[in-house]
Amino acid sequence: MGVRYLIGLDFGTLSVRGVLMDADSGTAVDHHASSYRHGVMSGTLADGTPLPPGFALQDPGDYLAAAEEVLQRLGQGRQILAIGIDFTASSPLPAMADGTPMSELMPNEPHAYVKLWKHSAAQRYADEINAAGGAYLDDFGGRVSGEWLLAKAAQLADEAPEIWARSERFIEAGDWMVLRLTGCEARNLGFAAYKAQYSATDGYPSDIVPGLDARLARPLPAGSPAGALNQEWRRRTGIEGPATVAVAIIDSHAVLPAVGAVDDGTVVGALGTSAAYLFLAERRLALPVGLEGMAHGGSLPNLWLYEAGQAAFGDILAWFVRTFPRGADLAASFAAYNAEAATLAPGENHLVGLDWWNGNRVPHADSRLSGLLMGFGLDTTAAGIYRALMEALCYGTRQVLDLATAGGLDMRRVVMTSGLAEANPLLVAIMADILGRDIEVPTIPHATATGAAIHGAVAAGVVADFQDGARRFGARARRLFHPDTERSARYQRLYGAYCELSDLAPLRATMRGVGPLSSNGSSS
Repeated sequence: MGVRYLIGLDFGTLSVRGVLMDADSGTAVDHHASSYRHGVMSGTLADGTPLPPGFALQDPGDYLAAAEEVLQRLGQGRQILAIGIDFTASSPLPAMADGTPMSELMPNEPHAYVKLWKHSAAQRYADEINAAGGAYLDDFGGRVSGEWLLAKAAQLADEAPEIWARSERFIEAGDWMVLRLTGCEARNLGFAAYKAQYSATDGYPSDIVPGLDARLARPLPAGSPAGALNQEWRRRTGIEGPATVAVAIIDSHAVLPAVGAVDDGTVVGALGTSAAYLFLAERRLALPVGLEGMAHGGSLPNLWLYEAGQAAFGDILAWFVRTFPRGADLAASFAAYNAEAATLAPGENHLVGLDWWNGNRVPHADSRLSGLLMGFGLDTTAAGIYRALMEALCYGTRQVLDLATAGGLDMRRVVMTSGLAEANPLLVAIMADILGRDIEVPTIPHATATGAAIHGAVAAGVVADFQDGARRFGARARRLFHPDTERSARYQRLYGAYCELSDLAPLRATMRGVGPLSSNGSSS
């Protein structure tokens, strides 16, 4: 018997990253990444068509081109048992029933493209949905986000009714990618539950957007097979073998089995451009106040997963370092800032801030909020600002965990993962001090893509279940960060200031007003 492989595809904000796993040894033997040709379109479409404020679009054709490159590089001439896919969410697009995207048919229409997870222009539609209310919001804190599918569908139907009328599907990009690879429409329960408020008893919410039900489909649990790689994609990539494709999974959720987080009482933070916090529980509890959503079986079978997050995380640090560089390139600038920031004690920079550079998910669920730093003086340094940004991110993390604890969720293990957790140990050390908890950082390259590969392995029957997949293909080592008692005590007061700022309703009202003024104002 020849060597057999799994492939995991991690569709991120700017690129798709793939990992090739030896199905027998459980080790990663190759990896490859391909950037999206058009990246994120936030100013104009590729043809120069201007976009309104808050738009963040992608061309689904970029996903196909990048996937073809990665699958060909990793799979050509090899026996591939399974392919797993994770994707950003909520990133839906209008399409025809056969998967033809509306952007291919109407390339000059902004609303024909993928509305990326960070597309914030649908917030007012979310506000209207929330004001109307409904029992379907009970597991989501009584509200939906402007970043989720319902709000984006409402925006599309209202602002581009001709596209809405012509389309036959409104589908998450991850589910769409599965459709294109297999020819089968097989949607994932996680996407449906967390981003479209699907319920096993009641289905999708009705009467939100006319015709939406007909453009959706009944979802399948995590680890379900969607179908085999179709002949077109076998020809394009040279892949051999059964190549069972699993239903897609939300990118932040895909990492769970890769880092060994498959049991009750574990919280995982996926620290990337944004951050997601995933709380695993065997029994159902009411959604803790401030958290965003809960569902059963959408990410791991037989477990409830409670979700919350921060709308920007690594994006904030990258913005600062790019705007105020300290080295020849981004890596050198990060190294310089980290080295200097590490010499500062808690509070030495005299700064405290709110990490809302891309809006706030928890506890306010408002994409119109904005970032804030307070405490500037003539002695403020660039490194002090950089450290304040890291601290603000960690205060945001603690606020999420405090809300979960207050709601009764058990957190025996705290695991931080994804690129930022591995690449920036100073950030994780600050986080341990601010949380006052031990933090595990599993040592595993390409953790999210590996998690996607494990989903493929479960779908194809290569492993018995996700626990088996975690043992065979997941992290085999981890680094442990312990909090320092003295630093934790100093951070307690600063965290209190963060919470006070976060709770100031007049401050949030001012933030909402400043955005429209800066967008519509004119210079004299």
